[in-house]
Amino acid sequence: MAEEAQVAEAAGHEGLRRNLGFRDLVVYGLLFIAPMAPVGVFGTLDAKSHGAVALVYLVATVAMAFTAFSYAQMVRVAPRAGSVFTYARTALGEGPGFVAGWMAMLDYLLIPAVAYLFAGIAMEALVPGVDRWVWTGVAVVVTTLLNLWGVRAAARVGFAVLAMEIAVLMVFVVSAIVVLVRDGARRDWWSPLTGDAGFSAAAVLGAVSVAVLSYLGFDAIASFAEEVTGGSAKVARAVLFCLALAGVLFVAQTWLVALLEPVSSAQLAADPAKQGSAFYDAVDSAVGDWLHDLVAVSKAIGAAFAALAGQAAGGRLLFAMGRDRRLPHVLARTDSGVPRVALLVSATVTMIAAVWAARRDDGLDHLVSVVDIGALTAFVLLHASVVGWFAIRRMAGPPRWLPHLVAPAIGAAILVAVIVEAAPSAQVVGVIWLGVGLVVLAVQGTRRATP
Repeated sequence: MAEEAQVAEAAGHEGLRRNLGFRDLVVYGLLFIAPMAPVGVFGTLDAKSHGAVALVYLVATVAMAFTAFSYAQMVRVAPRAGSVFTYARTALGEGPGFVAGWMAMLDYLLIPAVAYLFAGIAMEALVPGVDRWVWTGVAVVVTTLLNLWGVRAAARVGFAVLAMEIAVLMVFVVSAIVVLVRDGARRDWWSPLTGDAGFSAAAVLGAVSVAVLSYLGFDAIASFAEEVTGGSAKVARAVLFCLALAGVLFVAQTWLVALLEPVSSAQLAADPAKQGSAFYDAVDSAVGDWLHDLVAVSKAIGAAFAALAGQAAGGRLLFAMGRDRRLPHVLARTDSGVPRVALLVSATVTMIAAVWAARRDDGLDHLVSVVDIGALTAFVLLHASVVGWFAIRRMAGPPRWLPHLVAPAIGAAILVAVIVEAAPSAQVVGVIWLGVGLVVLAVQGTRRATP
């Protein structure tokens, strides 16, 4: 109750409604990540890692666990909407907090656009008579209406979609096991851990820098801290559970599909054009076209609802920054506990980006190249927040070196390495977006200093 009172006092208005449980939080996290996220990048990771694709996801899960652990610590410190914006602002000050929120905003506004575009592309393949930009727009409208209806209602529909995605994944797992028992594996049984042409630690680590991007979205759970019943501890558990479950699903499905893969990792590396469809090609050759079509339909629907979760998290970030007057205060307005203004702004920006990309042949490449840089930068500030709050300011008493210094330092180092490995276009966009944010921050500081 004290936690709720603090939030209500800080909000200064009706605030958000607490009606989410542990299951709802996990649903939002897994929807955003997508249980079959490796489908699109399996071929790339298989080629990069020399066939050790399951090991790549195992290492990536451990790597992202440092970020999840920092989220779990900071959500207890500042159990409010806005996640990393709120944490950095609380632990590091107004300036770093704004930068963290500003960089996260780039991620939360563009990742849903990519997901909507994936849904439009998949639907166009199933119904070629309708352009993909139309399907993309329809997906935005439908999921926005669900979000405007309320977080609880959206979570219920999302649970049904997530159950469908996991059911399809289980169909794939069972079908793959049947084929492997009947016909045997096309690669060595342990090759998903050791590689199919000799083990290379450098190759595995290079692929990990790509694989960690599959996990972006579990952090959205923290955005609902003001809408969960039972306190911040439940949010912390959901963040860690969601990451662990996603890691198990990713390792299992990539291990199985690697054993079904009809070509070697070296052949995939030599023919980049085949990498994007490698998962589907393996399923087609080993199981049949019917499973290919089932997975495609699941990906189409799942992508739209991944965007729903991302749009909801983006709306909460805008709400929090508006409430603290770092963005226009109108974004903090709520209606029956739903931040509808912030959601509509988030949906509008996402709609423009998604439909623009859907109408261009190279639109997907443009969006994908920039969506991750904002989140990764914000995550670095998240780790800095843990160090700032616990180790430097010592707000919780004497710091514990492992959770308050060593773990966040390792987590930040991993993220910096991924940023360094990002596409040059993404780095340029990230620097430009950061520059704009610093200008906005300077203008806000000048206005506040003016009597």
